[in-house]
Amino acid sequence: MTDQASQPPLVLFNSLTRQAEPFVPVHPGEARVYSCGPTVYNYPHIGNMRAYVFADVLGRTLSFRGYRLTHVINITDVGHLTDDADAGEDKMERMAAQRQQSIWDIAEHYKQAYWADVRALNIRQPAQWTVATDFVPQMIDFARGIADKHCYELPSGLYFDVSTVADYGRLARAATDDAGEGRIEAVEGKRHAADFAIWRKTPPGETRQMEWDSPWGRGAPGWHLECSVMSGAVLGFPFDIHTGGIDHREIHHPNEIAQNQAHCCTGGLSDPANSGARLWMHNNFLVERSGKMSKSSGEFLRLQLLIDKGYHPLAYRMMCLQAHYRSELEFSWEGLGAALVRLKRLVMAVATLRGQTAPAAGWSPRFAPFVERFTAAVSDDLNTPVALTVLEEVAALKKVDPAEKLAVLAAMDAVLGLDLLALDRAMLRLRPATTTIDEAAIAAALQRRAAARAAKDFAASDALRDELAAQGVEVMDGDPLGWDWRL
Repeated sequence: MTDQASQPPLVLFNSLTRQAEPFVPVHPGEARVYSCGPTVYNYPHIGNMRAYVFADVLGRTLSFRGYRLTHVINITDVGHLTDDADAGEDKMERMAAQRQQSIWDIAEHYKQAYWADVRALNIRQPAQWTVATDFVPQMIDFARGIADKHCYELPSGLYFDVSTVADYGRLARAATDDAGEGRIEAVEGKRHAADFAIWRKTPPGETRQMEWDSPWGRGAPGWHLECSVMSGAVLGFPFDIHTGGIDHREIHHPNEIAQNQAHCCTGGLSDPANSGARLWMHNNFLVERSGKMSKSSGEFLRLQLLIDKGYHPLAYRMMCLQAHYRSELEFSWEGLGAALVRLKRLVMAVATLRGQTAPAAGWSPRFAPFVERFTAAVSDDLNTPVALTVLEEVAALKKVDPAEKLAVLAAMDAVLGLDLLALDRAMLRLRPATTTIDEAAIAAALQRRAAARAAKDFAASDALRDELAAQGVEVMDGDPLGWDWRL
């Protein structure tokens, strides 16, 4: 909102160096960001979606700080194997066989489901969605360019020799603690346990729904190859920031880095730009103690389940913002309910202002300390918990110009993405999937109950409350937010 020179430095934690570093763009005034997207073989769970809330806040912060943002998110519709390394079945092929559907139909269905969750969480659209199958010719060219110096061929495919690049595994600290090695399935003939597939040949006698001709036989690209090719093709090497979940820090991203080093003919990782990106950023896990986060558990925790239980999806975004992205976040229904109450308070405060005025074009010095603290918080490695409290302080201010106050709240919400200027009370009251009573019937019952209470007929009032409770409606007498009822 002000020029870069007058603001505190934007400091971000680089997983490659394990240090917080000032953001210095590769191209002055620009920020180029690549985020590892979903493999569209199943619905994303809410833990998956935390990665995209984090990446969205990062992008919004870069925009807030005045950078021209180019954000790319990929869609993996081929190549991702079941062990996340370089062996096992292709997740897409396996799901297509289970569902007895075209793999292209599987990919389209789950891509649309993922995009629906992106919209529900008010995640901004990136500059480009890159779809893996659109880049297969570029992947073959990339692999051909590094094959002679860095790869070797086995009956099962073309493999990358990790000993041919300097500092392999530094991102995961694999050189000292063997991070991730237990997740790599043995393949006969590999030179080193960590070597990984660049191209996977279709086994003799088999036909895959997704396969292409290559110099190494008919087959499909390796999962790690996809992100190197798509990020480099769209953003150019080196670009500014690569994001993903912390699980990618152990295998997938070290393998991407090795490919990038080979492709760019660069040296070791003492210069982070040699990795392909200047900064590598990772959000921590969402922890759910019941075990329902896993996609193999049946009805796992996806965003639609939260909606079906009557929670607005932006309550989950609020829950994510309440924790720093590098901290573990524990999910519970009680915690989600508390986040929804916090969101309701802000929505009601902003709705009151919207009823009075439109946002001003700017604000007076009275608001400067709040804006400065907010800017300092988001510039300190995206400290959203502190930024939220500053926004709430502004919302609670009395005896200030409402138009200026609304403008400040709008500017802060442009970073946090809670959509406060569009939400209203009715939007936050979602109907659980099991509820049959409609809002008109609820309103009529509450009117009768109010009349009974006014007449001091407390027996009738209690009976109406019990009738509503039996239909899933909780009457909220004395609620400090003034919410009359909830489902």
